[in-house]
Amino acid sequence: MKILHTSDWHVGKVLKGQSRLGEHVAVLAQLVEVARDERPDLVIVAGDLYDTAAPTPDATRLVTRALSALRGTGATVVAIGGNHDNGAALDALRPWAEAAGVALRGSVRDSAADHLIEGVTAGGERWRLVALPFLSQRYAVRAVEMYELTAAEATQTYADHVGRLIGRLTEGFTGDAVNLITAHLTVVGGRTGGGEREAHTVLGYAVPATIFPTGAHYVALGHLHRAQQVLGPCPIRYSGSPLAIDFGEEENVCSVTIVEVTASTAARAREVPITAGTPLRTVRGTVAELAEIDAGDAWLRAYVREAPRAGLREEVQELLPRALEVRIDPDLVPASPTGRPAARRAGRSPGELFADYLDSRGHGEDGVRELFAELLEEVDR
Repeated sequence: MKILHTSDWHVGKVLKGQSRLGEHVAVLAQLVEVARDERPDLVIVAGDLYDTAAPTPDATRLVTRALSALRGTGATVVAIGGNHDNGAALDALRPWAEAAGVALRGSVRDSAADHLIEGVTAGGERWRLVALPFLSQRYAVRAVEMYELTAAEATQTYADHVGRLIGRLTEGFTGDAVNLITAHLTVVGGRTGGGEREAHTVLGYAVPATIFPTGAHYVALGHLHRAQQVLGPCPIRYSGSPLAIDFGEEENVCSVTIVEVTASTAARAREVPITAGTPLRTVRGTVAELAEIDAGDAWLRAYVREAPRAGLREEVQELLPRALEVRIDPDLVPASPTGRPAARRAGRSPGELFADYLDSRGHGEDGVRELFAELLEEVDR
């Protein structure tokens, strides 16, 4: 069978005030074209369809149309909720999804069987897929309790809970079908792409690859935005995001993953580039050097190699209208002095405290202090 694996669409993303909706329209249209060309039996969208738990009507319309278009290629479509998605809201769309022929799993359900999806390809290959949406730490204990695990297990770590859930959900894996798992997780050994939500990728949210059984033919993951394979007891892969979400991802190659596998042969994966998104680029230099840069149609993050001054941002943005972020180069920002006693605050005015802050960050200009004084006066009226 052939699988198209994608994830982390983040539809509705606003980058430094710039809507990416037009880019998402182009990116998802290209993704659908890839599906038409490749003719996969199964499309897996491994979470983070949206960038926010409260997507706009335009974002919802785009996601539902994209899922419908993928189903229109003849593939079975399965999508799960990620940490950016509102799982309950996705579950509320299930009547629409079922009518459209899309299997949508927004959150962990009371029945383990609800997370097992089975099918047969046009060529007669049987497959079964465990679909596990993102599970927050506070719901992990409730989830294991639903599946009748012992009370003592409630004291275990997040990784233990997820491992037990995977074990419970994959009990039916046998050798007569292609056994698949999709989840929205951080697996130890995976490299972040640069734009993920840090609180859900580090520390207690990382799980070992050993939670996946050797009987799985392929594990389709979402959450990390860089396309990559993770070493484990079975083939484990992140498809990455088809659009660079933030400036930390400008070096990523945006793609979707095509997987070919049978019940008796190993999975073979390849990446198909998605090029419709606007590039992200970081540029550095003095104002004069930045003026010489030809950035094309890329969205820019500009690091200015000059001392801070009032009006510098506006000057750079006039030279580079596509600069969404303008900052002083971190190499020029004074490091916080160590061993320096904390500044005395008691009995000092806001203006004096703000002046101390400006001096500590290398922004000690009279014009900035005067502007702060004017704003403070406005507030105090």
